[in-house]
Amino acid sequence: MNGTLPEHRASALHLGATGLLLLVAAVTTGWLALNFVYPDFETFGIRRVVTRVIIHATILIGLWLALSRTDFSSAIRVVVWLVIAIPFTLWLAVIWRLAINGTFRPILGSTRVPPLPIAIFAPVVVGLVLLMRSKRIAAVLDAAPPSWLVGVQVYRIFGGIFLISWARGSIPGVFALPAGIGDVLVGVLALPIALYVSTGTSRGQSAGIAWNLLGLTDFAIAIAMGAMSSPGRLQVLSVGQPNVQMGTYPTVMIPAFTVPSSIILHVLSLWQLRRLARKVQGDAR
Repeated sequence: MNGTLPEHRASALHLGATGLLLLVAAVTTGWLALNFVYPDFETFGIRRVVTRVIIHATILIGLWLALSRTDFSSAIRVVVWLVIAIPFTLWLAVIWRLAINGTFRPILGSTRVPPLPIAIFAPVVVGLVLLMRSKRIAAVLDAAPPSWLVGVQVYRIFGGIFLISWARGSIPGVFALPAGIGDVLVGVLALPIALYVSTGTSRGQSAGIAWNLLGLTDFAIAIAMGAMSSPGRLQVLSVGQPNVQMGTYPTVMIPAFTVPSSIILHVLSLWQLRRLARKVQGDAR
């Protein structure tokens, strides 16, 4: 794995990455402006339903394409895809149902253990343990281009909705600003970083690792700020304006489903990049 590219290729790479950065930034700006100017765009969460379905389908299609690059038989590919797709889809359906029923809605003055942190961390722990112990999943990651797991998270730009909610006064800035800005930053950088990762160079790998760590740091800050600004035992911030919307549908779908699924993608990407580096080092010997 080379650390550098020829000058002409490096220049073309930087130009392409800059173009992708500007394109995604423009789309993000337009999308945020649309949501701000037309508040009814969020009525009944229709936009988020469509967005969530598209993201879900994209991940499952990407999984199938990755499987198609392995040397598995057709039958094994179908089995592996179903073993992941069925629980992934059921997980989404269960969270969706609980969210609509108000299960995650915070109760002012309540001392019970809030269900939202469980929804965030339980799938991450269980999912990563099962996925990272599977030799077939490891084979899928080895076959798939490492840029895929980076580029797919361009959907993080939709986290900018927190900034719109803050501007409208429905979410406190102590949570919305770091969470919204962090998500937009990670999403805007996803495609340019994916392009660098696709070069197969050590610098590209380092860029991918740094981007994944940025994404995980964004979640750590957002989860902490969310817990400290929402009604419950941990609330020490924004006491005058509790962060109630975070537990209310459709906003709650972001922390209850999108956050844990994105954390899993980040960790799998880091694992994939590490496996790739080890493979290259082994080949060099």
